Amino acid sequence: MKIFKIVLVVLVLSISFYVVQEYPRLNIISGYAAKNMCSCMYEADRSPDFIKKTDNNFSPINVAKYHIDDANQKVTASVFGLMKRTAVYREDLGCQLLVNKDTLVEYPPFPVPHNCPPPAPYPYGHEPQKDTVFENIDYNRLQTAVANAFDKKGKDSLLTRAVLVIYKDYIIAEKYDKGFTKDSRILGWSMTKSLLATLFGILDHQGKIDITKDHLFPEWENDTRSGITLNNLLQMNSGLEWDENYNEISDVTRMLFLEKDMTQTQLNKPLKYPSGSHWNYSSGTTNLLSRYLRNQFESYQDYLNFPVKQLYDKLALKSMSMELDLAGNYVGSSYGWATPRDWAKVGLLYLHKGNWNGEQLLNESWVKYISTPCGNSKGQYGAHFWLNAGKILPDVPKTVFSMNGYQGQRVFIIPSKDMVVVRMGLTEGAKFDFNNLLKGIITAVAD
Repeated sequence: MKIFKIVLVVLVLSISFYVVQEYPRLNIISGYAAKNMCSCMYEADRSPDFIKKTDNNFSPINVAKYHIDDANQKVTASVFGLMKRTAVYREDLGCQLLVNKDTLVEYPPFPVPHNCPPPAPYPYGHEPQKDTVFENIDYNRLQTAVANAFDKKGKDSLLTRAVLVIYKDYIIAEKYDKGFTKDSRILGWSMTKSLLATLFGILDHQGKIDITKDHLFPEWENDTRSGITLNNLLQMNSGLEWDENYNEISDVTRMLFLEKDMTQTQLNKPLKYPSGSHWNYSSGTTNLLSRYLRNQFESYQDYLNFPVKQLYDKLALKSMSMELDLAGNYVGSSYGWATPRDWAKVGLLYLHKGNWNGEQLLNESWVKYISTPCGNSKGQYGAHFWLNAGKILPDVPKTVFSMNGYQGQRVFIIPSKDMVVVRMGLTEGAKFDFNNLLKGIITAVAD
């Protein structure tokens, strides 16, 4: 009994210490847990147990507890019963994380249906491709490179969910982890930034925007921020103050988990550097661009329809969507969903210099623009796309550019090989070797 009391006291003290230490972040922890559980359940059709074991199985998110209201498609998360946060799913609009317990989703649920994709083989439709064997591909080497991206039995260090390799518009390799298939929708996280940039590229092709334009927002008219251009925002060198730190309470975590209108956070920031002089990666900038995008349309319905009608339906992206914040803005920084095959199609659009099955959706100059290094990025960034011009991937061509997202979501566009490579998973950085994956795939295809 005495030992039991000692253990109990230690346990209570440990929990108390954790709560005191983490209390300022509990709002973020429970907010992330609720939002991600809700989205993974209702956007991707995963079970709560699977999500807890995979998507939300990392510290400190893994301490959250959940109450799931399946009838109303709501998820509430808390940490030791504290800081309860609720996320609500609306069909076609995604999951919104409520800011206060009494907050409701205020805009009406406008349905934005996709058109039926044409009955054509992938990538121009969703029918099976004709079997094609290329004599210049070493298929054994290719399959080995792809297989090496996945965990061997009994290990869970790589956590790759999908790898897809497309060459000359043909799928030449495709592999999925247990629990995933070609029809599984996966969150792209910051790959959504490139998706939003593509919408601006469509407006550019339609002659509706000018990237040199300044005086972008009325709130900036009376100070030096009025000189910030659309180009500055697209290249992440506006000079606006921003802290992109996911380990602390920062600008980005406040925006994603504490704000009703995610376009406001960056809008209200002061200039820290002269525009164009300093590159700083900012999810707030992307959501500010989402506000600018919304301002280009006469009605809110037109804003909602634009990506569906002008991009998703054009590319037969039947699985793709972007979730909205509570103010009804597309969360272009982070919340785009699609299958790996549909993510790959966006890469193919850029591989084909903006042309899709004979229709020019983007100007060739736009493709060059987003894949040209911007100042002060050390060759790593263009305009909402990541670049290898600085040879971050030493064994990969310098001309490779990519859509990058948190936890190792990637769509690589490889012009010199007429190839697109997709990798989806839960690891990046030192835990996953993208250079080795691409090296193995590229060397399997002879010139």
